[in-house]
Amino acid sequence: MRKCLNPDCLAANPDKSLFCHQCGDKLLLRERYWAKRILGEGGFGRTFLAVDEDKPSKPPCVIKQFLPQAQGTANLAKAAELFAQEAQRLEELGKHPQIPELLANFTADNRQYLVQELIDGPTLQQGLEQNGVFSERAIRELLQDLLTVLQFVHQNQVIHRDIKPENIIRRASDHKLVLVDFGAAKCVKPVQRSVTGTAIGSAEYCAPEQAHGKPKFASDLYSLGVTCLHLLTQVSPFDLFDVMEAEWVWRDFLNGNSVSKELGQLLDRLVVTRPKQRYQSAAAVLTALNPPPPQPQSTATAPPPPPKQSPLRAVLSVFQPGLSPQGAAPAPQPATPKSAAKSKLVLPTFGFRTVRVDERGRIVEERDSTAEYFDEDLGDGVTLRMVAIPGGKFRMGSPKSELERLDMEGPQHDVTVSPFFFGEFPVTQAQWRVVATRGAKVERDLKPKPSNFSGSGQLPVERVSWDEAMEFCARLSKLTGRDYRLPSEAEWEYACRAKTTTPFHFGPTITPDLANYDGNNYTYGSGPKGTYRKKTTPRGTFKFANGFGLLDMHGNVWEWCADPWNHNYQGAPNDGTIWSSSDEENRRVLRGGSWFYFPWSCRSAFRSRFARDSRDNGVGFRVVCGAARTLPSSL
Repeated sequence: MRKCLNPDCLAANPDKSLFCHQCGDKLLLRERYWAKRILGEGGFGRTFLAVDEDKPSKPPCVIKQFLPQAQGTANLAKAAELFAQEAQRLEELGKHPQIPELLANFTADNRQYLVQELIDGPTLQQGLEQNGVFSERAIRELLQDLLTVLQFVHQNQVIHRDIKPENIIRRASDHKLVLVDFGAAKCVKPVQRSVTGTAIGSAEYCAPEQAHGKPKFASDLYSLGVTCLHLLTQVSPFDLFDVMEAEWVWRDFLNGNSVSKELGQLLDRLVVTRPKQRYQSAAAVLTALNPPPPQPQSTATAPPPPPKQSPLRAVLSVFQPGLSPQGAAPAPQPATPKSAAKSKLVLPTFGFRTVRVDERGRIVEERDSTAEYFDEDLGDGVTLRMVAIPGGKFRMGSPKSELERLDMEGPQHDVTVSPFFFGEFPVTQAQWRVVATRGAKVERDLKPKPSNFSGSGQLPVERVSWDEAMEFCARLSKLTGRDYRLPSEAEWEYACRAKTTTPFHFGPTITPDLANYDGNNYTYGSGPKGTYRKKTTPRGTFKFANGFGLLDMHGNVWEWCADPWNHNYQGAPNDGTIWSSSDEENRRVLRGGSWFYFPWSCRSAFRSRFARDSRDNGVGFRVVCGAARTLPSSL
């Protein structure tokens, strides 16, 4: 059947009809689109399920007809303006795969229309009514999925203003959540308060400042939080808020639905009345989440013979008296200061190039430099390059003025770090395989091929838990006779900064030509967009190191640190050692960002955490050799 679009008629007509049999109006819009049935009605008009006759497959689409309920000339003009703005917003935002694409915007028969992509699937409200309350896992997945969409929306300086379960559709084809109905959306700029008849969002989900005509990005986060509370309880948000006490009482309506303390605190902060006390960006909320990791792949491989001895082992044993390389003669007596000083000169050097960029990511300076190192021979033709990091003092954390800075990056404090060796790159799949197969088990089994990405042994190993990274270090220590371990969080940041104080060791911004992250959808400051590779990159892909000679410190894979998670630096040690005091023993620190994260998460000061037994295809690690603790601060 074909539906007449005349608001005073709406008669149903036989298929293939060109004109309405009741009022005589044309049934085809622009000789292309015809309506099948009404999907809904609102303050702006009606929404129809429609068909696109121009395309061979005749795909379904959605027609929105402007038919405002507002009264008065000023109100009608404002409503017309907002309808036009919705079309403009969809044209700008519809490039995102989880926002409907605008197909057409035009006037016909003195009425405004816009045509957009049909998102086939149930709304979250329909899912709630059919399947009951959402579990914690479902809420976490919802947040993880939608917050990336909101980041894109907010980055384009748009506030949605009407986030609610009815405006979130779970697409049937891929089960992704799609954010719809941008009729209330607005650009971020000073405007007058909304006039009567202008949609500013649904009252149950509307942030207080938005209800007063002053929406902010945090207003969308508030509405998303209220949406989660409704989905957890299946109770109207009006009933989840105690007006007399001015506080949310949603926990009283869980009826046995289990919500962890961590998620509860996150939701509480999302729905705080005062905007300044909420999360200020979708990125900040994402940081607070701990999404469920994928399961690792496994492959059984027979253990090959033990590795050959490295020619530098005798040299390095001087720096850690009492340790001998595996298979070597017993360690000699500790060297005298004079002989030790001479042996330090044996360390070879390698050359590398550093770069400095300006606020727009343009290279303004290149320099050649050198660093001392040793190559650990793991066997099977695989080596592990360890770079000498001089000791020194630095300011850890970020200043409050740093763009996208989070409170967990403070307070800034001075830390003195002793010298150590640090991996030039994150541990590669080839290095992991050799140690996993040749090294004797210490506490747990290691899978030789745990990674999601394959094709090159030079790719960083990923999908390894913190416990498995610790096992790797223990096996490597037994193989070599030296102390290998994960870095402390202070050591990691000190090594990453390499005497810089800017957000990145490259300078005030970062570009996809310098590191592997999502550089297509997101930028940092005035930096440029570029390639989003959607996978890890092999070692050596990026040519510019930091001032200590380390590569891939920003992006590619998150890197485990030894420290348990602390929510800020209050009480942190100032000597560069592992901060072992924490009430979050099961969560460990991650640093550096990854291939699928945003540029601001790749900053030198940015901190994240993950459950110690979790695995993810964006999480790897690099190792410290503690033998260098006796090296001088100046190499």
